[in-house]
Amino acid sequence: MSADLPTSNDDRLLFELKSRGPQAVATLAASLAITPMGAHKLLARLEAMGLVDAREDTRDAAEAARVGRPRKLWALTAAGHGRFPDRHADLTLQLIQQARTLFGEDGLDQLITAREQDCERRYAAALSRSQSLPERVRELARLRSEEGYMARAERAGRDWLLVEDHCPICAAATHCQGFCRSELALFQRCLGPGVSVARSEHLLAGARRCVYRISAV
Repeated sequence: MSADLPTSNDDRLLFELKSRGPQAVATLAASLAITPMGAHKLLARLEAMGLVDAREDTRDAAEAARVGRPRKLWALTAAGHGRFPDRHADLTLQLIQQARTLFGEDGLDQLITAREQDCERRYAAALSRSQSLPERVRELARLRSEEGYMARAERAGRDWLLVEDHCPICAAATHCQGFCRSELALFQRCLGPGVSVARSEHLLAGARRCVYRISAV
């Protein structure tokens, strides 16, 4: 399934759970413009395929106690997350291991640095056409989304969030964390002076996505 172009209701529902996280049936039905009964049928089919499962909403314990039963949220399973592209993870891991064997950690670090520099050149050229911080954040989100990160820009009070719902190089980053070690500094440099970038959620730290809070200082 393409992460950018969900077509069937099954794909659209999986996309909603991937991009928005665990949700109740009513919320999913509203997002897909179908009836709750239709959403239940979709979820039952996807659950039978091992792509989704239901869990109790522990964030709403008081409300669950009031109505007498826990509220269920639906979420992607590991197999469900696997429906989204990962840029040929197996080949990437093999290349990382070969680079480490042939060139050592220093050589692998040089390769990662070269990749970072290439990203910075491309990002800086694209963002140079944007004048305001909101425009630059939206353009950065567009660039990252083109690379498979399912990225979007969201307003958060006076700040902005760069939300990445998918990591196409997650397998590589897990085995070599140098791939995402300098994203904060990279985003900082590309967004320009007078901007603070802080990672508030990190996939490799157990979160379901990566989120960066961007503030004018």
